[in-house]
Amino acid sequence: MYIIAGLGNPTGKYEKTRHNVGFDCIDYIAGKYGISVNETKGKALVGTGYIDGVKVLLVKPQTYMNLSGEAIQKLAAFYKIDPEEELLVVYDDISLEPGQIRIRKKGSAGGHNGMKNIIQLLGTQNFERVKIGVGEKPAGWDLADFVLSRFSNEDRELVEEAIGHAAEAVTLMIKGETDTAMNQFNSKGKK
Repeated sequence: MYIIAGLGNPTGKYEKTRHNVGFDCIDYIAGKYGISVNETKGKALVGTGYIDGVKVLLVKPQTYMNLSGEAIQKLAAFYKIDPEEELLVVYDDISLEPGQIRIRKKGSAGGHNGMKNIIQLLGTQNFERVKIGVGEKPAGWDLADFVLSRFSNEDRELVEEAIGHAAEAVTLMIKGETDTAMNQFNSKGKK
């Protein structure tokens, strides 16, 4: 089984913010494959289903972003999955423009507190991830205020397209076609 976790903050207050594009991607995948993500397990909302014959657990941690690892680590232990083989995390990235996605097989947290917590609690950074661009913080803005803000209508359209691309990439990645996904999507959306 593959755990596909999208990062974000719970409650309606944070819906459609930059920091919640991981949740938005899980919602998109859930809708596309008819998976209901409404069961509470540990510190997450989860839904089990199949994507192209692969059993998946879609996960939306309910711990708030900076403690995302608490939910993911508990689920990985409960389902006895190897994070280095069966975990994929989708999250926001301020170093990418809205509309861009970046697929990585492993890597550091890159300053993302949710990812820092996941890496710390899993004890590895060797797991796959899909980063969705949310744009660079404007000069003078506080980073927390920026990632908790919403997109302009124009940027939201680009992000919705990127979420669709991220979902396509996830489908390839869980079937072992990460290189194909990287070739297909890592250059998409560049201005």
